Amino acid sequence: MAFSLCYTYCTQSDKEGLHPKSMDQLSLFDMPNDNTSFSVSTPLADRLRPQTLEDYIGQKHLLGKGKILRQMLERDLIASMIFWGPPGVGKTTLARIIASRTKSRFINFSAVTSGIKEIKDIMKQADENRAYGVRTLVFVDEIHRFNKAQQDAFLPYVEKGSITLIGATTENPSFEINAALLSRCKVFVLKALTTEDLTELLTHAVADKRGFGSSTIYMEENVLPAIASFSNGDARTALNTLEMAVLNGEIQPDGSISIKQDTLEQCLGKKALLYDKKGEEHYNLISALHKSMRNSDPDAAVYWLARMLEAGEDPLFIARRLIRFASEDIGLADSQALPLAVAAYQACHFNGMPECNLNLAQAVIYLSLAPRSNAVYTAYEDAKKDALTMLSEPVPLVIRNAPTTLMNELHYGDGYVYAHDTAEKMAQMTCLPDSLKNRRYYLPTEEGKEKVFKERLEKSRSFRLHEP
Repeated sequence: MAFSLCYTYCTQSDKEGLHPKSMDQLSLFDMPNDNTSFSVSTPLADRLRPQTLEDYIGQKHLLGKGKILRQMLERDLIASMIFWGPPGVGKTTLARIIASRTKSRFINFSAVTSGIKEIKDIMKQADENRAYGVRTLVFVDEIHRFNKAQQDAFLPYVEKGSITLIGATTENPSFEINAALLSRCKVFVLKALTTEDLTELLTHAVADKRGFGSSTIYMEENVLPAIASFSNGDARTALNTLEMAVLNGEIQPDGSISIKQDTLEQCLGKKALLYDKKGEEHYNLISALHKSMRNSDPDAAVYWLARMLEAGEDPLFIARRLIRFASEDIGLADSQALPLAVAAYQACHFNGMPECNLNLAQAVIYLSLAPRSNAVYTAYEDAKKDALTMLSEPVPLVIRNAPTTLMNELHYGDGYVYAHDTAEKMAQMTCLPDSLKNRRYYLPTEEGKEKVFKERLEKSRSFRLHEP
């Protein structure tokens, strides 16, 4: 069976006109080790761990040409630092590359299993290495798990330069790392890998002999992007999923491996939904969610929400759209809509997926059933139109500020009445330019609490426009 996307890696027999590997096709489990130093039982993520910056994928904001961490590496000016970022973005790998480039002895500490005794033993060895001109780079994974005493044990050695400390954490270092230690470290924020980054990584894994380059693999076109999307920015998850898909692929008579969509779905434990976060379907689905809420249809809205979340959409993107909806389609008809949407965004930020799915569902249902008003939206759009076509309209003198004597002489602020000094808490003065004196932008509806605002606005306009 032929697929729309085919990865084939051929041996010398191909040059002789034979089917790829038809003479000496090896199964996945018999991959040769002659050009590699890894065991086939080693996880794919470890086999493909980058050895140089050139192989490292992602974090271009730190490692791109001219960026700060790249310059520090190129100039060999490495200081103690903290890598803060989500799992699977390359914190450990980057520390190993730094150690290699700086020709330092690399020590990998686990904050889960190491105690103060182990720390002191390693620090003693680091002092001895320093006497012989050998630098020691100590990498501490999950450094936030170290208690105060363990973190303090590093301080004297960091201060005198016996070690270069690189800590990795998924938690905010401002809250989890002692101030004394944190003040001696530069914090670098590592970002989740993009779908494009992960797709590049997966393509490399299929081609590289350390990965599956010694096998002929056929797969459907959407398989790699689907894995990348499912992995949610985590390279380790992406490689593990690819490895599982290949190991469970259908082995053909010629020894090649076919990976179909249903194979991937079995590996993921769920249906791999067709979804491109930057393509047409992305905009179709967010449009469907918005318009379902606008039509007061919570059932449809929750369905479209689930479609996006289960396909790997960023929950914060959806939450930002809900915040927009709260003002555009509800406005002052329900003044709690906007705070609730903002709270849903914060919940997504704190919880992440999958825990935040219910936070978003609650907000979507609430917004779907809230009273409707687009008065805030139309008010701004009408005001914007006038603002763009009447850019030179002067500010009325009565509401101008008069901080200087000259401005006082020019009658800036003449006639201004401080509203709080009046019984009505408003003054009979016009705040719009004369040419727009009778213009109306905010036209409240009778929906929800906006009915109250409408009544108050009518009284306010009647009073303000009554000549004293």
